[in-house]
Amino acid sequence: MKDNLLRYTLRVDRELFRKFRYIAESKGRSANKEIEQYLKKIVAKYESDFGTIDIDDED
Repeated sequence: MKDNLLRYTLRVDRELFRKFRYIAESKGRSANKEIEQYLKKIVAKYESDFGTIDIDDED
């Protein structure tokens, strides 16, 4: 079975991330899930404005 989860290292200012994690937790989410929600939102907005993004099956 193919794993659809990509593991990605994010480098970000420590204080900024601590604040972001606080916001995520206030919504009952992990920081990872909050990042995923932001990514989904920005991709949906982009595709709404410019059309579907076609990608290949490979990374």
